[in-house]
Amino acid sequence: MHDTLYKIAEAARMVGVSPSTLRLWETQDLVDPIRTPSGQRLFDGERIERLKRIAWLRHEQGLNPAAIRELLRAEEGGAAEAPPPMMPAISAEPRRTTGDEIPVGQKVRRLRRSAAKTLETVAGEIGVTASVLSTFERTSQGLSLTALHALAHYFDTTVSILCGEDLSSRNESLVRYGEWPTWPATSSGVTVQVLAEGARQMQCHRFQLAPGASSEGAYQHEGEEFIYVLTGSLEVVLEGDRFFELNAGDSFTFESHRPHSWRNLSKSETILIWINTPATF
Repeated sequence: MHDTLYKIAEAARMVGVSPSTLRLWETQDLVDPIRTPSGQRLFDGERIERLKRIAWLRHEQGLNPAAIRELLRAEEGGAAEAPPPMMPAISAEPRRTTGDEIPVGQKVRRLRRSAAKTLETVAGEIGVTASVLSTFERTSQGLSLTALHALAHYFDTTVSILCGEDLSSRNESLVRYGEWPTWPATSSGVTVQVLAEGARQMQCHRFQLAPGASSEGAYQHEGEEFIYVLTGSLEVVLEGDRFFELNAGDSFTFESHRPHSWRNLSKSETILIWINTPATF
């Protein structure tokens, strides 16, 4: 009897992520889907289990794509018996999460219900399916940063607030190296860390982008943007047709109201400093 084959949208729904996340994992050499002569991606039962394993390692254990790849290869070779170690931290201290411990998906559900909106209505407004939004409300995973930004805009808030940044204090902010408060991992391959806490005229973040990670679409808001690339390469696209390649040491400034998208061009991790002013992100 042949194993059931699932299309990418069905596989993504079973795993609790978005189809774009599965395509990202393919570019990161984490999964090899079956391809039809027309190029359609299909996933059998074995591949579905592998995807679930990848999702668990990524979101629960905090491993980056390279670590997941090596671990899966070791498991397939029978070399890994113990649970995987956590990805080494830069600091000996555990990495802090942002101050608000309510899962972002749960926050979105509360906002939606308070506004008396259905899943279908909100999903249609932000450009995703109701099943993807439902999964996000349950797991806080599977939305691109672009979709999350659209969701924040829909509910008249910001991504920073949804992700739990403490914007109540205006005192001085000291964040030690490697101890950056970190946003929930809502988008595959995108880690956002807070460099300046409290209510300020600017928002300072450290982005860690896995190979192939992207905004998965364009977004816009009020203000100005400043990007400084520490390592790797980043492509920024403004208004859909202006392409800028940034490499280590490059900086870039533009107005936030211009639709902008981005992706990691490097085959390794890209790390950058991203500043928005005023605090509209």
